[in-house]
Amino acid sequence: MSADPASVRAVPDYRVTEFRERRTRYCCAVFVLNENGRLHAQLERMRPCGDHIDIVVADGGSTDGSVSPEQLQPRGVRALLVKTGPGRLSAQMRMAMAYAMDEGYEGLVVIDGNNKDDPDAIPLFTARLDGGADHVQGSRFIPGGHASNTPWARWLGIHLVHAPLISLAAGFRYTDTTNGFRAYSRRLLLDPRVKPFRDVFSGYELHYYLAIRAAQLGMRVAEVPVTRAYPSSGAMPTKISPVRGSIQILRTLVRACLHRYDPSSTADGAFDA
Repeated sequence: MSADPASVRAVPDYRVTEFRERRTRYCCAVFVLNENGRLHAQLERMRPCGDHIDIVVADGGSTDGSVSPEQLQPRGVRALLVKTGPGRLSAQMRMAMAYAMDEGYEGLVVIDGNNKDDPDAIPLFTARLDGGADHVQGSRFIPGGHASNTPWARWLGIHLVHAPLISLAAGFRYTDTTNGFRAYSRRLLLDPRVKPFRDVFSGYELHYYLAIRAAQLGMRVAEVPVTRAYPSSGAMPTKISPVRGSIQILRTLVRACLHRYDPSSTADGAFDA
């Protein structure tokens, strides 16, 4: 399925399975790829949120059976989106954002589906959207936030490199810029100066770009406290490889901070979609 009937947006092909109609002003997009039991545990934790926000699972093409309708519908999921086109996380984000806009939602909360984030914070995001915020960043490192078992290399990277660079480029002091627990307003996503629906956004670019662009344009930006807990033992739930993935993230970060993804950029011919 293509979610771009007006042919003005680049959105990867995907298919939709809807279990019920839209009920709320906002939706929460849960990004997954072979998360198996972690996703199911998270959806159980999200059940109390289902009364005031529609839950949409945005799958990158899982092969572990974790996103079967039989697994999702009983857990309160409103819709399943399965990306069939190319791209990684940012492609999943474009898919979820396009669906949310086409369904008439006034904004969306986004969260990873690996059960590291505490969904109890979702009402904090929707309250900020209600108050007029356009980009809401979840942070472990502000009063009320909590970080549990954060790997030391990741902690150093956030505090010494990632957050300072994005804050400098944005003109707004962010404290937790690798945290994927965020919210976006409809106004931000549809602003012609932003243009998030472009094929250049495939990996982690869109997370960084929107944080910078929203503040750069003078839109309302905020942080809310969240809890992110890594397991104390066993495999770490992450899709980022220690060396190659970290290098790619650093490369993407530098490009975002140099405003290479802005719609007006002509530095890379495909940027101005």
